[in-house]
Amino acid sequence: MVHYRRAYIPGASYFFTVTLRNRRSQLLVEHVDVLRAAVHTVKQLSPFTLDAAVILPDHLHMIWTLPEGDSDFSGRWRAIKARFTRALVDQGVALHRNPRGEYDLWQRRFWEHWLRDEVDFGRHVDYIHYNPVKHGHADRPAAWPSSSIHRYIETGILSPDWASTAEEGDFGE
Repeated sequence: MVHYRRAYIPGASYFFTVTLRNRRSQLLVEHVDVLRAAVHTVKQLSPFTLDAAVILPDHLHMIWTLPEGDSDFSGRWRAIKARFTRALVDQGVALHRNPRGEYDLWQRRFWEHWLRDEVDFGRHVDYIHYNPVKHGHADRPAAWPSSSIHRYIETGILSPDWASTAEEGDFGE
């Protein structure tokens, strides 16, 4: 078994990428309310701050800040994936099962990056907000509905036309 090295730092902020196994799937945006409910429920059971997020058809990115003394982001992701999957099954969505009988919806693992400072944090927030444009889902970040950019605009952190042209920033990986 492969052992992944993860930076479990209590109270830290992390950038995550979580992906569906089928990269052509649209399930995350087709059932965005179910996904939001799963995140909300897990957040109530095991609190964290959701600093930024974008939900795309086949993957999502989020930044979380965990409470002091808590580093269990893996348990939270396991719970979110399970709740979302179970809710889809309960709604009658046909999901494929692998040979072991497990639902084959999510890629097994996720990618996380410990955000080391404010600059790192800011760059990843920008990356999240620009991601729908990068993948061709929107012509400007504010045009994508499933993004925390709308909260950033409402609170005055970003303007509604933020990054409306490619020259305004470097949003690559």
